[in-house]
Amino acid sequence: MAAISMSMTMTTSRIQLPTPAAFLKPLPVRESKAVIVSSAKKNSAKLQIEASLKEKSVAAVTSAALMAAMMVPEVASAADSFSPSLKNFLLSIGAGGFVLFAIIGAVIGVSNFDPVKRG
Repeated sequence: MAAISMSMTMTTSRIQLPTPAAFLKPLPVRESKAVIVSSAKKNSAKLQIEASLKEKSVAAVTSAALMAAMMVPEVASAADSFSPSLKNFLLSIGAGGFVLFAIIGAVIGVSNFDPVKRG
């Protein structure tokens, strides 16, 4: 009996899928909460960043911990050596970037060499 009631609750609560028209409808535009500053106030205003004592202390402790970690020889030497797989991965990213920039440079060069004249 319990299995029937559980299966009935699962079949009665169906998920409603969005209609195709919902994909074509633009989202509503929200008004921004930006503050407009007049030009007279803009020149005389100073940028002030205030941090609480807690935020300053957390930043100081974090930087001190990082400095202390870099003083340990094992941590400092870890940045000098890469594993072969990491080295190959980074080199492949560099090679891919080189190919991407070469393709972009070729497209820009061809578009400047042969401009389209419409008239």
